[in-house]
Amino acid sequence: MKYFAIVLSIALLVAASFLVQQSHASYVSIMQPFNYTATQNSTVYLGKDGPGQTFYVTISASTSNGAGVVDKYGWNKLVVSGLPQGWIAQNSSLYNPTLSAKITPSPNAQNGTYSFNITAVNIGNYSGLGSVRVKANINITPNVFKLVVLPSSISQNAGQGDNISVSINNTGVSDSLFAITISGLPAKNITSTVIALHGTKRTFKYPILVNEPGVYDLNILVRSTASPLLVYKDANITLTAKATIANDYAAIGNGIDAFPITYEPLYAIMYLIERILVR
Repeated sequence: MKYFAIVLSIALLVAASFLVQQSHASYVSIMQPFNYTATQNSTVYLGKDGPGQTFYVTISASTSNGAGVVDKYGWNKLVVSGLPQGWIAQNSSLYNPTLSAKITPSPNAQNGTYSFNITAVNIGNYSGLGSVRVKANINITPNVFKLVVLPSSISQNAGQGDNISVSINNTGVSDSLFAITISGLPAKNITSTVIALHGTKRTFKYPILVNEPGVYDLNILVRSTASPLLVYKDANITLTAKATIANDYAAIGNGIDAFPITYEPLYAIMYLIERILVR
């Protein structure tokens, strides 16, 4: 009976020691695309990303050893492995306080959830930390941002520009470049390229100008520059451009050759007035 008690005590001590070691096991502090603490063989869901859109996984170099002692530079490299076919990764640089791996899904990736591994490495195991491997899941979908364009209708004098507000709410994990364009105007308009960081909402001003009076049905198109054929949204607005005295005089001035010569001095004066008004 005494022998059994001794064996039981030893077993309990071993179990307690194992639990203490487990409680002080090395961990990986993920910083981007969000904050999360991962341990050996755990699984983390990173979020949504569009096909072809590059994103980063960043971890802190800090961790702890089996005794619970914190090592600020325990991890020296972050390695990506097991990527789906057609995906590209760039492992982190060495010996930095934060370690970032760059990952680009295939531009032809179909919708769905994909898995790969990220491994924090203690090079040469000089701190006795070994490595910690984490399984990462990410959802590939074109629905990685929300778009709001305001106002939905604009009334302005022809020749006098106005701005609309284009709000991009980036719900994906990529810090994406977006191109804003417009169609439906008689003249060529600018393409505005903006950046929307992941997990943020930003509002941009986009200028609209038309010189001819009329009612125009416009389409605002916002595309990801990394995946313009798949990751995009659009919105429709109506522009009413009103005629002004200056517009009328300008039209007369531009059409002066069509009038009889006896009226040319009068129209020339009106055209001159128009030029003064628009200065």
